[in-house]
Amino acid sequence: MLQDPVSNMLTRIRNAQKARHDSVTFYASTFERAVLSVLKDEGYIENFKNDKDNNKKVTVVLKYYNGKPVISLLKRISKPGLRVYKAFKDVANVWGGLGIVIISTSKGLMTDLKAKELKLGGEIVCYVA
Repeated sequence: MLQDPVSNMLTRIRNAQKARHDSVTFYASTFERAVLSVLKDEGYIENFKNDKDNNKKVTVVLKYYNGKPVISLLKRISKPGLRVYKAFKDVANVWGGLGIVIISTSKGLMTDLKAKELKLGGEIVCYVA
């Protein structure tokens, strides 16, 4: 049994990109699918889709640019043993604004820019650049 499925998902994506795989398949919850949705909307992954045979599995199609992975930083911040919450004013920029922070707010998962627009704070899920 996994203690932190989101960390497991991020590690699988990171390892698959290091190994230059086209896609990676794993079990995903609704929360993990929401994280994948943000990654897709921001252009860090090509696509993700449910497995035909098993609806709990998801396949993520990874994205590369000039043979290099688009994602260079994928870091879990808030963990089950230590939750990290920030107000919208206190959310730091990743790589001077070149990356994003995925935040779990009362209005759902979103990037730091959208959370600052809506003036919402929340749990810092991960940094992506």
